[in-house]
Amino acid sequence: MSGPALFLVWHGAPESAVSLGEESHPLSAGLFMGRSARTPSRLYHAIKYQLPPDTALMVAPLAEAPKFKGMAEGALKWLRTGP
Repeated sequence: MSGPALFLVWHGAPESAVSLGEESHPLSAGLFMGRSARTPSRLYHAIKYQLPPDTALMVAPLAEAPKFKGMAEGALKWLRTGP
């Protein structure tokens, strides 16, 4: 993967702080967008080990910026200021 890709990440942990270790922005509880140069698998495992065992997790690469409404303040601005 060349350069940072955009990812959508969701986890089912209650009030858990998850870090990509890279640039990210929360969208709602357990849901955030992030940019990472990691492969989906490497990003998934980096996040998985931060969560309690058996916690639901999804990491999805996005081919383009998503359309959304009603997400956390600043999400659209964050998306537009990225590479």
